[in-house]
Amino acid sequence: MTGDPKAVPDGALPVAGPRRTGRAALRLVRRDGRAFAALLALNALAAAAGLAGPWLLGRIVDAVRAGGGVGAVDRPALVILGCALAQLVLVRYARYVGHRFGERTLDRVRTEFVDRALALPAATVERAGTGDLTARGTTDVATVGRTLRDAAPEVSVAVVQVLFLLGAVVLLDPLLGACGAGLLGSGFAVRWYLRRAREAYLAEGAAQSALAELLAATAAGARTVEALGLQERRAAACQEAIERCRRTRIRTLFLRSVVFPAVDVSYTVPVVAVLLVGGALHGAGMVSLGVVVSAALYLRQVSAPMDTVLLWVEQLQSSGAAFARVEGLGAATETTDGTDGTGASETAPPRTAPQVPLPSPADGHRNDRHGPHGSPGATGRIDVTGVRYAYPGGPGDEVLRGVDLCVRPGERLALVGPSGAGKSTLGRLLAGIDAPCGGSVTVGGVPVAELAPEVLRRQVVLVTQEHHVFLGTVRENLLIGAPAAADAELHAALATVGADWAARLPAGLDTELGPGGLRPDGAQSQQLALARVLLADPHTVILDEATALLDPRTARHAERALAAVLAGRTVIAIAHRLHTAHDADRVAVMAAGRRAELGTHDALVAAGGAYAALWHSWHGAGDRPAADA
Repeated sequence: MTGDPKAVPDGALPVAGPRRTGRAALRLVRRDGRAFAALLALNALAAAAGLAGPWLLGRIVDAVRAGGGVGAVDRPALVILGCALAQLVLVRYARYVGHRFGERTLDRVRTEFVDRALALPAATVERAGTGDLTARGTTDVATVGRTLRDAAPEVSVAVVQVLFLLGAVVLLDPLLGACGAGLLGSGFAVRWYLRRAREAYLAEGAAQSALAELLAATAAGARTVEALGLQERRAAACQEAIERCRRTRIRTLFLRSVVFPAVDVSYTVPVVAVLLVGGALHGAGMVSLGVVVSAALYLRQVSAPMDTVLLWVEQLQSSGAAFARVEGLGAATETTDGTDGTGASETAPPRTAPQVPLPSPADGHRNDRHGPHGSPGATGRIDVTGVRYAYPGGPGDEVLRGVDLCVRPGERLALVGPSGAGKSTLGRLLAGIDAPCGGSVTVGGVPVAELAPEVLRRQVVLVTQEHHVFLGTVRENLLIGAPAAADAELHAALATVGADWAARLPAGLDTELGPGGLRPDGAQSQQLALARVLLADPHTVILDEATALLDPRTARHAERALAAVLAGRTVIAIAHRLHTAHDADRVAVMAAGRRAELGTHDALVAAGGAYAALWHSWHGAGDRPAADA
């Protein structure tokens, strides 16, 4: 892993350290370097235009003391007005350029965040919790966006103005310029603040993520909480999380309450010093009264840009912590895809579809009922060779330990075993969702995990009890499985899985799903998922209780439909009910992360081993699983 990610608890998403965050910020600036250079140039011109006013005012004072006429006042006054207008135009245009720079950069941050989030293994997201990922993608990205859009132009203008104003005082008189050292008090105060602010804002962000995760989990499991009488316990946990958020916010508020007054006092010191020293120098005839007035005005003007910088220092600390959390996703993806955190690999070419030829539709089964989305056929043998797997960031124990398995084209293989044996993990590896830590999983000789998504979808599909309905129309949800499918194919797929309700929708396939539209229940959502599988038409289907959420009548229809569609395909069933294993061509028995047995149902029962014990236990207890068979 490159960079210096901040240590985080096991399972949590990492947070980028200051060096990595700084490099990421510089990378964003370089990607739009011309706009940033234009921003700095415009700010410099605006600051230069602002210097004319105090200097000309000092000239007016000296001219009046010398007995100058009206012209000695009017002409400089007109120049002051012109310079003020020029400064106004330059500042406004600089902010316009800065805002456009910020919006483009924010777009890159959001796009990169989405790419990284999609690249995270599902297991990593599951351990970290969706609340943290959601908080980073919403609150943190929005904070970074405000900073890029507003802070960049504001702070750059302010910093250039401060430098020009202090430089102007030194040019007027070096001794008066030395009075600007009184501003060092603000530097000490800001340094004190910066040494404490980053950790404080990181703690605040972590507390907000924890609260978001707790609230999301409580809302999602509301029925379970109510059924088990856990309301008081969950309420107490939420209250504790809220209290942690309150304490972290009070900490950041305390830091601001110290630094702001200290800096305000430091503004007055240089002005007072210039008036005292300037008065003495003027009395000695070393400087004119106009020079003293100009110097005092310059130092008084410093307070406005300094205030801008100070106000944004707080926002920059908050956004810096937010950017560290957003950039931390790059560190998380490095542990799984070998990239540098930007999505580009430092040691390997970008992931693309492999050049090894895969079986073509003409080589095997093709489901012509669903149009041109034929599978590559059942000729792609799946080989599992010495596979080992441990969840990234987990306790380190291997879930799979040297598993070997060959899935023959067109066969039905059942994976059985007790809970925690590694069945579902092996199913995820076979489907290309996760990549093995050791060994290989190949289809037709090609590593499954290296297949591009559009290719993988036509090779292997995993169907589980978990399903998701995306915001959008029924058509858009189905086209995920086959982007080029015609409406007739979509209707056919829905009919095959028994989704008769779809034909009765007022807007048909254009019916919106989600808030403000149809809210499909569990059975309807499962039917949509099955229809997507039919449309994807893969040559291998991995089933993990795919029809578990359907009512018995609908489940029977869906199972008959699946039986017809799966004919001639490779089917891998993670069996929780052993009648699935009984009907399979072969049964693979998993135990403690290893393949313990492999053979036909009859042969394994006759062998009297682990499978025979599961079978006799389940068969004697009726149609229910034995130890999560």
